[in-house]
Amino acid sequence: HSHAPGQPGHTHGPPQGQGMQQQQMVMRAPDPVMQAIIEESYVPVDIALGPPDNVTALCGPHQLEKCAECDLDFVNLNRLSRLLHLNPNLRCPPPPTVVSKNLSLAIANTKEEGNAFYKRNQHEKAIERYNLAINIAAQRPQWEAAQVMREELSTVLSNRAAAFLEAGDYIGSLVDAEAVIQLKRGWSKGHFRKARALVKMERFHEAKEAIELGLSFEPGS
Repeated sequence: HSHAPGQPGHTHGPPQGQGMQQQQMVMRAPDPVMQAIIEESYVPVDIALGPPDNVTALCGPHQLEKCAECDLDFVNLNRLSRLLHLNPNLRCPPPPTVVSKNLSLAIANTKEEGNAFYKRNQHEKAIERYNLAINIAAQRPQWEAAQVMREELSTVLSNRAAAFLEAGDYIGSLVDAEAVIQLKRGWSKGHFRKARALVKMERFHEAKEAIELGLSFEPGS
């Protein structure tokens, strides 16, 4: 545009110094040592893109998410990819301190429904609700702290072990008790659940050992 007589002239280019800043933002050349390591370890993989909307990876020859013949497993990668696809505003996974409150609420509510059935001696229905709570807990995103899932699963599995015991499925109760111990070894309740199942199976010596181990972690329980 023109300037009236007497007005100082000025330029319309970028502010002074901005051009230099843009030059400084030029991407640096890759470190040759690191580049050599990457190229040496690079192994090309024949992949195909799958649903939804080509956001999942499949083995090229067999179109499988997990393929033993190709020795490929994209299950965890695809789980993260689907989560990001369903949340387009999420540019990257949040920090592990962020926990899905909706999942936590769904797990807690489903577990309490199971507890209510258990108290009414409706053990099969209680087991069904505990099964659902476990399935929901297993859907936690990979970027959330693993401790959250361990706490939820150990509690629900402990409750299901009790329901299995009351339903007469002593093996199922023992398996769940062992799972609780694997998830939370220092929690005496898992050892107690294991001991009760072993008593029902008349494996009294093993039951005594389970109780003793549990008490060694929590003597006052």
